[in-house]
Amino acid sequence: MEIHIRYEGDDDPSKCTARKLARFELAKLHKNNKSTPYGIILNPYSETALSPADHRYPYRLVALDCSWESARVNSFSMKGIHRALPFLVAANPVNYGKPFKLTTVEAIAASLFILGEEEQSRNILSKFRWGLNFLILNKEPLESYASCSSSGDVISVQEAYLS
Repeated sequence: MEIHIRYEGDDDPSKCTARKLARFELAKLHKNNKSTPYGIILNPYSETALSPADHRYPYRLVALDCSWESARVNSFSMKGIHRALPFLVAANPVNYGKPFKLTTVEAIAASLFILGEEEQSRNILSKFRWGLNFLILNKEPLESYASCSSSGDVISVQEAYLS
């Protein structure tokens, strides 16, 4: 699956997972909406959860790499299929154990796993010392989400983890 990242450059370059993916030629960075291709856009504000059913859409995954505290996040008006990730816990050193505080690579890897691209998910995470711990920490929910047939099913599974 092609990986594209709408990149703002807000983060410390030495800790930026998007830049590292680009250095390994595992993702392509885009500096504006116009150059960012149509695909499944990972958007935490989407009302629809990512599910295996989304694999039928264009074979491109697009992540937003920016500071989510920024007001300009709402100004990203990219065309595509917007999807939110369900409940997952971060494994990155900055937000370890915190729910919904994923790095760009964690969000991409989770999406790939849910969409049935487990090998690609492992490959991109393997570039980070802590990367494969993300799959260990989230093994049960990721496998559950990947076995769902719809966004509604993913939400039902997520509710079980949140309660």
